[in-house]
Amino acid sequence: MTAAGNTTTRLLGTFQKVDHVFLVGVGGGVPHFTDYNKHVRLGDVVVSHPIEGHKYVYVYCENTKSTGAGTYEFETKAYSPANLGLQEIAVKLKLQHLISLRQVLSVTETTRSANAAPFRLPPLAPANTTNVSFPPLPIPNFIKPMLLPSESEDCSIPWLKYLKEGLSSLGPESEQDFNQPPPESDKLYMSIGERDLIEVAHPAPLEGATKRQEGCPRLYLAPIASGRAVAREDQLRQQFSSQFGTLAFDSEFDAVVDSVIGNCRDSFVVLRGIADYKDGTRRKEWQPYASLVAASVMKAIICGMDAPADA
Repeated sequence: MTAAGNTTTRLLGTFQKVDHVFLVGVGGGVPHFTDYNKHVRLGDVVVSHPIEGHKYVYVYCENTKSTGAGTYEFETKAYSPANLGLQEIAVKLKLQHLISLRQVLSVTETTRSANAAPFRLPPLAPANTTNVSFPPLPIPNFIKPMLLPSESEDCSIPWLKYLKEGLSSLGPESEQDFNQPPPESDKLYMSIGERDLIEVAHPAPLEGATKRQEGCPRLYLAPIASGRAVAREDQLRQQFSSQFGTLAFDSEFDAVVDSVIGNCRDSFVVLRGIADYKDGTRRKEWQPYASLVAASVMKAIICGMDAPADA
């Protein structure tokens, strides 16, 4: 991606009043084979965001070194914007989505039979914050007016609204099919050797888990990674992701991020719509939809920004 980095440098040199940089596209999700709440699926979006105790939002693996017993050491370059304003807006969008989803489930609960087993929602901000990808925050006041009961969950979620608008405008005349592929095409495989794979089921929600809404992608906040040394080796990806907290890989945009930071842009964010479980380049079927979902989240972040002072 050296050429892309050079192009970014020329663009930022030409348009010197650019204050915020969005790197939007597709990527590969890091699946969690046992934990439903941590499991990233095709069509979801990962927004680059630091994990607790660290500042980096993007990490590039330059090299790996085996230390024996199936463990590895990683040589990495970590990147972090000086200004996390875009990430803070993404946190608000995530909170808004969770609260709205909880409301939908609460309404569903009231319609259940009196003989049905009680359904308990998990706390919004778990005490063990190492299991979530964003810091626990109070509900912003601006969110509360948006959380009135509605017939569908997406009425109060900006990025889901923009996704629907995008699907409507990119109709049959479009060269690409931007509609969500069939759910059964989201197949998950596990490596059981150097070359052998087996298909496995996606993790099922435990009692009390906040379940996915059908056809509704999820928004995750976590660092995004890259590097051929780890991106295409399942065991390395899992170990790397566990160590650095990453939930998505892309096809080596480190040169672009280098250019953004080198041109003194203090505010940037990487958004990756999940198109496969590698690095975003393998499953062509999911790429159009995943890219549209990522673009919808980008629009929601932009609309959540304050207007420039000289506007």
